[in-house]
Amino acid sequence: METKNLTCINCPMGCSITVKMDGGRIVSITGNTCKRGEDYAGKELTNPTRIVTTTVKVTGGQSNTVSVKTGKDIPKEKIFDCVRELKNVQVQAPVRIGDVVASDIAGTGVDVVATGNVERTGVDVAEAGNV
Repeated sequence: METKNLTCINCPMGCSITVKMDGGRIVSITGNTCKRGEDYAGKELTNPTRIVTTTVKVTGGQSNTVSVKTGKDIPKEKIFDCVRELKNVQVQAPVRIGDVVASDIAGTGVDVVATGNVERTGVDVAEAGNV
């Protein structure tokens, strides 16, 4: 039997979780103070995933970049493929929170969405609220 120790990242508690495994099968999970910790530990050891956050280039905007994130978590082994693809993504201003900037990133079936707004160059920010 193998023992794995994890620190839960699902909430600010940061519980120290101990998972006992028999081969690829989870036998027990202890140390978590909530159900989310148990779910996290099980998933982390059998199918780890992450939300990816970064920036992409913007043309014609009051900023040269906009912050983005994956719409949901993707397999951990696809993170570098995702970032590599996003390095080549360029969007045209204006950009709004929730705009899809890349679809099916790295073949995951997950979209990448803007998490910030970027106005067009020459558009007054106060005026943009009325557009």
